[in-house]
Amino acid sequence: MVTNIKDFLDEKVHQYNTLDFIETDPVQIPHQYNLKEDIEIAGFLAATIAWGNRKMIINNAHKMMSLMGNSPYDFVMHHTENNLEKLDGFVHRTFNSEDFIFFIKSLKNIYTNHNGLEKVFSKNQTLDSMQSSISAFKKTFFEVEHLPRTTKHISDPLNNSAAKRLNMMLRWFCRQDKNGVDLGIWESIPTNILSCPLDVHSGNVARKLGLLTRKQNDAKALKELDTNLRTMDANDPVKYDFALFGLGVFEGF
Repeated sequence: MVTNIKDFLDEKVHQYNTLDFIETDPVQIPHQYNLKEDIEIAGFLAATIAWGNRKMIINNAHKMMSLMGNSPYDFVMHHTENNLEKLDGFVHRTFNSEDFIFFIKSLKNIYTNHNGLEKVFSKNQTLDSMQSSISAFKKTFFEVEHLPRTTKHISDPLNNSAAKRLNMMLRWFCRQDKNGVDLGIWESIPTNILSCPLDVHSGNVARKLGLLTRKQNDAKALKELDTNLRTMDANDPVKYDFALFGLGVFEGF
């Protein structure tokens, strides 16, 4: 067991929170763009399919961008039915072309009627959490006509989900640490209320370090992990995602 966990994790953050991290991570997808809305849509879609083999995630996210002509915001706002037909056949695990087409239509609604993704996510933040906001985002996202099966691709923390992928996306968009990995394009959400993306890797490492006792990777576990990470850095607790993830994936800790 590591004796001084904070020093150990700070060292690992320093080791992994570098530009080299981008090469093997889906965060490279939004990094291709300069326009804020392009970054948002690319990041949201890449985060949505971020489960399974990382190489496959990155390849399929690049494919999504290519199908949108590598101009995601323009595609979302000005697509025709003919454009949407070109998405037929796309699949990443259980996320298929029907889901993809709905996501495009819903994103158009978000940007047309709700002032964009940042506005929707920032509206329901609380003083210590983004979890109610993620839940409210899901309601807004599915306010347009949709297939019931597609709802499984957006998590709801109020239904006890750890919402790993959306918490990861929020890290990308809200952290501004000058290291160049996270994009820091959203200023309306402070880093101190972000939650660590909790998955099998970060969860197992957190348990070995005594930062997490709950066995399931769910919303209750996330709350426990958040509480412990915030004792180490109250202003930027999710920086420790780099350490937990790096230890789990790259070092088999």
